[in-house]
Amino acid sequence: MQVLKFGGTSVANAENMSRVADIVTKAVDRDRTILVCSAISGFTDALIRTGRLAAARDEAYKSIIDEYQEKHYRIIHSLIQADKQRGTLEACDAVFESLRGIARGVCLLGELSEASLDAIQGCGELLSTRIMAVRLASEGIPVKWVDSREIIRTVRKDGVNVVDTAVSYANMAAMLERNPVTSLFVLPGFIASDSQGRTTTLGRGGSDYSASLLAVGCGVRRLEIWTDVPGMMTANPKTVPTARTISNISYRAALELSHFGAKVIYPPTIQPVVSEGIPIYVKDTFDPDAPGTLIEKNPPRSKERLGGISNSDNIALISLEGSGMVGVPGFSAQVSPASRPASSRPSAAAVSTSYSSPRPLRSTPCAWPSRRRTRRRPGRRRTAVLPTRYR
Repeated sequence: MQVLKFGGTSVANAENMSRVADIVTKAVDRDRTILVCSAISGFTDALIRTGRLAAARDEAYKSIIDEYQEKHYRIIHSLIQADKQRGTLEACDAVFESLRGIARGVCLLGELSEASLDAIQGCGELLSTRIMAVRLASEGIPVKWVDSREIIRTVRKDGVNVVDTAVSYANMAAMLERNPVTSLFVLPGFIASDSQGRTTTLGRGGSDYSASLLAVGCGVRRLEIWTDVPGMMTANPKTVPTARTISNISYRAALELSHFGAKVIYPPTIQPVVSEGIPIYVKDTFDPDAPGTLIEKNPPRSKERLGGISNSDNIALISLEGSGMVGVPGFSAQVSPASRPASSRPSAAAVSTSYSSPRPLRSTPCAWPSRRRTRRRPGRRRTAVLPTRYR
């Protein structure tokens, strides 16, 4: 079994969705498959903007909903056979009517709660996966669309929603048992539900996280992340035109590159598959025959001495110097809030304290080796000479 995850750019329009359908059809010929999709490109951001406008009682939110409903209509008319369009359009309308109802309530209250925002921004994946499921079913593939909110369960912990893996993995096992002959499962990424059935979301990189959880819970042999780049690169190709695709890389190296700027994967979201040692293939939706990048626990040893370079933009370095902070209790704690604008958060802090005195230094015991060579020079005091390696 395998999990294939496609990002927002990969399902941005009817043409791209058709590419995805071709890739998934070939994948199903190899093995049972779980397909996870993000919302169409830009829709999640538009949904967040919709919620905020509604909370501000700005009726411009209505035009955003209308705009994206028309976009989904165009995709359906271009991608789905005419005799299958009616049911798909009705499912699409149901999602948008629910969205309008939630936004209307937010507008009346003038307040956007976390629960309302989750319900609003989770609509995109419901739509993209519904459309993909119908498109793939038209290829004669036994397809089962499953609502991720019935599978992935979250609980409240320290003020945030975290996945209850025990319950979620049990739900995944039950899903497979109930559908033994289904070749393809299609699930929305990013969304889940709490114990009361309310929609919750999995945060940044949520669709990758959904795919990672499904890979572990369903015991798959591989996870494929399909995006709009040919894999992990030795450097940012926009900055370094000669950057090459990395064919094999370890989990650790991939996570480090991603942490420091490489945006192919988001480290926290793939932690479940890393823990289980499931290989991750990063592939290009627009060049499916390209080898891509294989991320695994123990990749073959490379002859390259440098695996890759990543960078982070908009970094400010602040250096404080002066004798006035030497020996002052709590100095670092006083400085930290002052150096932290409301719009940013320090990525790292390094504290190094040094002090020099004009007074003569007193002799103190040192860690010289016990066996020292000495020599006497006429008219001079006795001098200790260290062996070369200690000089």
